[in-house]
Amino acid sequence: MNLFYASEITPPVFQLNAEESKHITRVLRMKAGDKIHFTDGKGHLFYCRILQDQPKGCMIEVLKTETGGDKRNFQLHMAVAPTKNINRYEWFLEKATEIGVDRITPFISEHSERKIIKYERLNRVITAAVKQSLKTWHPVLDNAISYSELMKTSFNGKKFIAYIHSEVTLELSKAYTPGTNAMILIGPEGDFSPAEVEQAKKEGFIPVRLGPSRLRTETAAVAACHTINLLNY
Repeated sequence: MNLFYASEITPPVFQLNAEESKHITRVLRMKAGDKIHFTDGKGHLFYCRILQDQPKGCMIEVLKTETGGDKRNFQLHMAVAPTKNINRYEWFLEKATEIGVDRITPFISEHSERKIIKYERLNRVITAAVKQSLKTWHPVLDNAISYSELMKTSFNGKKFIAYIHSEVTLELSKAYTPGTNAMILIGPEGDFSPAEVEQAKKEGFIPVRLGPSRLRTETAAVAACHTINLLNY
C-alpha cells in the first residue's frame, strides 16, 4: 500500500496541493477513478478515490475513514542538537519517525557547530518517513531554539539527559518506566558543557547513558528513541 499525506483533509471531497498532485499524476501516473490512501498525520487513515487527476490540484473523494493503528500510550519528545553534517540529522529524523516519536526539538547549545537549520527541508524528511513507514501520526518538528529556551520547555513526564561521563552509570533502559512520557536530551558532537549539565539537573533532568559505546549524536538519538519504544512493547 502506498500512503500519501495531506495535513488538511475535509471529507467528502478535498483538493490536493500541487506537489503531491504532481507526484501522483506525473510520477505514479495515477488516473481519475484510481483508489488511494491518505493520512492527515493526526491518527486518521482515509480510503479515497481520485475524482480529477490534475497535476496542479487533484480532487480527491473520501470513501471511508478509519483510526490508524500506530497510536501509543506514551509520548516521546526528543530534543537533539543539529549535527555539523545535516545529512546525519536527517537520517536521525527519518529513523526516529519510522521507530516512533511524537515531537522533535532541535536546540543550539554551547558546543554546537551548526546553529542554523532549514525547517521546511527537515519537515519534508519526516513527512517522507511517515508515508514510507505507513504512520498515521506525523511527528511535530519545532523550530530550533537555544539551550536556555529548551530548559524552559514544560513537559509532563520523565526527563533525561544523555551524555558521556565516568560518573554517569545509570542506563536509560533502567531509568525509564514503560507507559511513562519521556523527554530525552542529546547533545552535539562536542557534547554538553558542564554548565549545561548542571542546569539540566536543576530542571529535573536525570543523567543517563546509552550503553558502553561512544555514539555519534544521531546514533545516540536513534538508540534512545528505540530504547523507549522497545520497552513499551
